[in-house]
Amino acid sequence: MLVRARRKARYQVQMPMTSLIDIVFMLLIYFLLTTNFMVEEGIKIKLPQARAAAPQTEETITVIVDAQGRAFIGEEEVPLPRLFDRLKQKIGSREDELVVVRADRAVILNKAVKVMDIAKAAGAGRLCLATEKDF
Repeated sequence: MLVRARRKARYQVQMPMTSLIDIVFMLLIYFLLTTNFMVEEGIKIKLPQARAAAPQTEETITVIVDAQGRAFIGEEEVPLPRLFDRLKQKIGSREDELVVVRADRAVILNKAVKVMDIAKAAGAGRLCLATEKDF
């Protein structure tokens, strides 16, 4: 009778999957939590609510009208008599430029319409009134 030595099974190198899965889930939770804290800085206004609001993805010129009726371009307050010149300068020769008016919901409608009228006179091809989605 021949006796043969049994071959020992080779150990296979295995990656610790539990540690990798834990790290991936921790990164996922980190990114989910930090994206909720990213807020747009600027003038404090409460936008009107609308059920059919859609996110704006296009590069635009934004004019903010606060509750007191003051107009802002970016962080800079612009008096209404000078708003035409500033918008004309920003729009330039672009005919189809979109101007978004972000008016506070407490602002008198006449102020928001006046800002929209100034933007249209300055050469804005399209106007948009910003709203926030009503849940």
